[in-house]
Amino acid sequence: MQHQSKLPTIGTTIFSVMSTLANKHNAINLSQGFPDFNSDQKLKDLVTKAMGSGYNQYAPMPGNMELREAIADKIHLLYNAIYTPETEITITAGATQAIYTIISTFIRQNDEVIIFRPAYDCYEPAVEVNGGKTIGIQLEAPHYKIDWNNVNKHFSAKTKLIIINTPQNPSGSVLLEDDMLALQKLTKNTNCIVLSDEVYEHIIFDGLQHQSICKFPDLKSRSFITASFGKTFHNTGWKVGYCCAPKVLMDEFRKVHQFNVFSVNNPMQKAFADYLKEPDHYLELSQFYQQKRDLFLNLIAPSRFKSIPAKGTYFQVLDFSEITQENDVAFAKELTIEKGLAAIPLSVFNENNKDYKVLRFCFAKTEDTLKKAAQILNHI
Repeated sequence: MQHQSKLPTIGTTIFSVMSTLANKHNAINLSQGFPDFNSDQKLKDLVTKAMGSGYNQYAPMPGNMELREAIADKIHLLYNAIYTPETEITITAGATQAIYTIISTFIRQNDEVIIFRPAYDCYEPAVEVNGGKTIGIQLEAPHYKIDWNNVNKHFSAKTKLIIINTPQNPSGSVLLEDDMLALQKLTKNTNCIVLSDEVYEHIIFDGLQHQSICKFPDLKSRSFITASFGKTFHNTGWKVGYCCAPKVLMDEFRKVHQFNVFSVNNPMQKAFADYLKEPDHYLELSQFYQQKRDLFLNLIAPSRFKSIPAKGTYFQVLDFSEITQENDVAFAKELTIEKGLAAIPLSVFNENNKDYKVLRFCFAKTEDTLKKAAQILNHI
């Protein structure tokens, strides 16, 4: 049987490649972004309780109403923004599904979508498979700041969607208020939609405040927010997230969502609804992960790697240019096979695979894991 691929240039993701390599060589895996510690026992007990209470059949298509109400309360508490639970919040099978569904809902043949590189790798394939064209704008290492004058040069009547990610994976950078105001000015009085990937909203450091897109009224009126309970509560394998948007956009989203997912794991939705009633469960995350970031950076201080501390996420980018000039993919594989430590090369997320000689390390790990990783890095 012969067929024409809709994604002819797409192979196995770098996350799968590096994790497979790590498993094969019994390496410490700081490549893929998942914690190696358990989520709160209280949350797991709430799942068990929900199962015992009968939450085992289909949830409503938009999601458990208690959970949507809890999300609305959280957003109002943090950002003083209002989303109507009935019509403007939908529970999804993780943030990646939400992102794919948003793109599938609104992108047609030859529509242009602006993304900022290094970009999380699910964005571009979703655009391509729906016939759109990705306009990649490279953010320069080591600070990964957006040049809005450059963005303006790429923005046109064909621009249907702009995707932002703050805090950003893989760079660990964040967008500031001035960035959001520039984006608001750029898109005002246009038909452009904004997709704001905010899965690390609760993991932001050094006293910075997360600039959610819902804090800016005109942006809110044209935007989706995507979020992830897996990233927030250390259970990425549960694959539960959500998205928020004005009703006029969410109505269209749900038309597609109901046919590619319909509804999401019911007992876990009930558990998250109850768990969110205590704001400390997410308000303490920044401090929790900042301690891990600082521990990791202190542990590798004697090494030859250079770094600017991540501003958010649980990823730290390290510059290895004083160690070797080989390309980052080759160095990442060498580090895994010969030294027993897996990381992610950033060139695979860059425009034309531009290589800044940096690797991304996940520090959502136990202290023991970070100490073992640091011992390796300090002897390279």
